Amino acid sequence: MPREIHEFHHPERFVAGTVGQPGDRTFFLQVTKDLQTMSVQIEKQQVLILADRLGYLLDEVQRRFGTPVPGESQAHDTQPLEMPLDAEFQVGSMGLGWDAESKAVVVELLAVTEQTIDESVILDDTAEGPDTIRVFLTAEAARDFSARSLRVVAAGRPLCPLCQQPLDADGHICARSNGYKRDAEFSESLDFVDPEVLAALGRLAPGIDVAFTVDEAGETGDGDASDGETADEETPEGDTGDGEPGDGGESGPASR
Repeated sequence: MPREIHEFHHPERFVAGTVGQPGDRTFFLQVTKDLQTMSVQIEKQQVLILADRLGYLLDEVQRRFGTPVPGESQAHDTQPLEMPLDAEFQVGSMGLGWDAESKAVVVELLAVTEQTIDESVILDDTAEGPDTIRVFLTAEAARDFSARSLRVVAAGRPLCPLCQQPLDADGHICARSNGYKRDAEFSESLDFVDPEVLAALGRLAPGIDVAFTVDEAGETGDGDASDGETADEETPEGDTGDGEPGDGGESGPASR
């Protein structure tokens, strides 16, 4: 079947949300433009990474290009997802970019697929590739998306500061407690995420030039752009799950 690319330019709403109780939540992204609403299923870690990388991208856009962007703020949209909820697909790969011409953040969500994703299809209109939802956001909308996403992720079960596994109400056996200082403070960074999930590929895509990339440690660095007009980053297909014991693979919805 031919590839379907759904584009939403400056939608009224682009949010992350969940269905289910803490410990058994399924995550979704939902975009609404005019009378059309589309939803995709996504992993908790993917939501966290997307929210984090959006912040990095906006900060880099302001630093490199001098483009005014709003600072971090509280989420303004706190309403639940629209129902009924029917996911178009499960997200496998994601792309992020900055469109300098329209001064918009570009968020691309690609369907999970059994085949290896060709990097050239991300942020491109090639006819071959997985189905895609592409959203163009103002900087303000991107900040709001990140703020809400972090709030949604944090609404689940708290994480153990040592092993990063969810803490259950009836107890928790920490695999890393032996030999570790129990009152140690840990950074709120994404260092605990599988580096393969965070790896940025620094690819040059038609119409969206790379201006910076993110290495496996989550630090920003120079990319290969010649005109310095666009910031772009990608996260590869798949993810590490949501930190729940026994999660993994793409066999079905993960719970968290």
